[in-house]
This record gives sequence, C-alpha cells and structure tokens, in this order.
Amino acid sequence: MRDDLTFVEQVRRDLQDVRWPAPEEIRARARRRSQRRIVAATAVLALAGGTAVALVATGGSPAPSTPAASAAPDATPTQHEITTDALLQPADLTRPIEVQLSQAGMGEPVRVDAMLEQCRANLGLPEGWRFSRLSRSQTLLRARPAGTEPGNADVLVMQDVYRMATQDEATLALVTLQGLVDPCDEWRSRGPYERKGQTGTAEAVHRWQVRPLDSGGQGGVLLTHTVSQARDVNTGATLNDETRPTNTAVVQVGDLVSVLSLGRDGTEAELQQFAVAAVARLCANANAPPPNC
Repeated sequence: MRDDLTFVEQVRRDLQDVRWPAPEEIRARARRRSQRRIVAATAVLALAGGTAVALVATGGSPAPSTPAASAAPDATPTQHEITTDALLQPADLTRPIEVQLSQAGMGEPVRVDAMLEQCRANLGLPEGWRFSRLSRSQTLLRARPAGTEPGNADVLVMQDVYRMATQDEATLALVTLQGLVDPCDEWRSRGPYERKGQTGTAEAVHRWQVRPLDSGGQGGVLLTHTVSQARDVNTGATLNDETRPTNTAVVQVGDLVSVLSLGRDGTEAELQQFAVAAVARLCANANAPPPNC
C-alpha cells in the first residue's frame, strides 16, 4: 500500500539526482500495485516535482486476489471491517494536518519495506510477506501556507492497517521479519545512472536491522534501513552525500497489524510516539485484544 511512495521517496533521498532507469521493472511493479497505492503515489508524487528514481530488480510474486490462508470456522473474526477510527487521527500528531488520503483493500500482503522486497527479488527469493484478509491505508500531509503546492517533504506519516485471518497470522507477520532480512544483510544494488550529463554504472550497499519496539499491544518491531553512498563502480567516485537511516514501525494488537513510516523529516522518537498512538487505536478494533488495551 504505502510502500511505493516510501520506495520512491527513500531512493530520491538516498541517491539525490542520480537516476537509475529501468522502465520494464517499473511497468511490472505497477501491474502489481493495488488501487490505493496507485491513487496515493500519484496524488503525492505528481505534486512533488522531484526526480523519479528506480532501482533495477527482477522477480517477486504478484499478490493474489484473495488471502493465501483460510481461517478455521472458530477463528473467523467477529469484526470484519477496518473502520477509519482504527487509523491514526490528526489529534495523534503534533503538527496540523491538511490532506488525508485513505483507501481500503482486500487480500493484500503485509508489505513492510519495498527496498527489502527488491533485495529478495534480486536474490531470487520469494517476497515472503504474510497475506491479510482486509487492509486500510492512509497518508497524512502537513498543512501548508495558502497557495503552496504539497510535495514529498510535506508527508508526515504513512500507515497501513491489516486484518489477518487469525491472531497467530498477525504474530507471524512480525516474528518472521528477521528471517526476511537475514539474506539481505549486505545487499549491493547496482544499475546504470545519469547525473549532470555523465553516465555510468553505480552501486550502493543496503543493510537492515530489526529491533524490538516498546509500543504496547502484543508485539512491535522497528526495521531500520541504511544505505551507503552510491559510487561509480569503475571510477569509485561518490555520487551523493551521506544519507539518514529510515525506520519503519510494525505493531500488533490481536488480529490487526499496522505498519508506519514517517516523511523524510521524521525522527525515530516521533515514530515511537505514533506507534504507541497506533496501538491505542487498534485496541478498539482488534479481535482478541490483550487485557492491557
């Protein structure tokens, strides 16, 4: 859901004005997008006016139209819909909100990090995401002075909420994340670039780390993605400045899982606060929430 927006923004920050053209991969990826991802990414990126960037990747499995797993009759959720009050609300944020993009979906994978997905596809590995029954996503943009156009810098937080077939499936979405990360401990992405009239082949090294996240609920992890400076593989020349790590929070309450990431100015402390607020919102909407909700 929100991952395509995160992917483009992350790479834009990582490589700045380095462009990695790969139209066939972009087209293949676009065919796998849900309707919400198309709407949200188009709405924000069309206004950004920045340089679009894509890394070369192959492989990966398309999302099925229905959930991959079926629940036993006694595990069928008593709450089916994910209502908007299960999402973060403007009152949960410390900054004024102007735009809220939201869309629901069915049978979507619990995607946590699009670049991690790129790595696994590049290594010939399956995506590995768990499939949900229902999902709902939103992108919150900061308020701006009248007459100014929004851009990627105005993204405050992106959130996906997934209702899984069972509480156990929700737990697996968190506990299997480390196994998805392990093969990508030091992944080198490589592709052609064009920068300031010069062309060549560039390489960057990606790393991921999974850490526990104290956010309440029944589980939470923080996925940190770091990427090295991009370098020309022939000359060794650096093509961009040092970049900040990016963090993604994943929290669980009952059969619900929420994935949160911040805009480029967000901090880990803010993400921690939003994760706690997200858990409080999930408590009222989850099946079999813990006693501490």
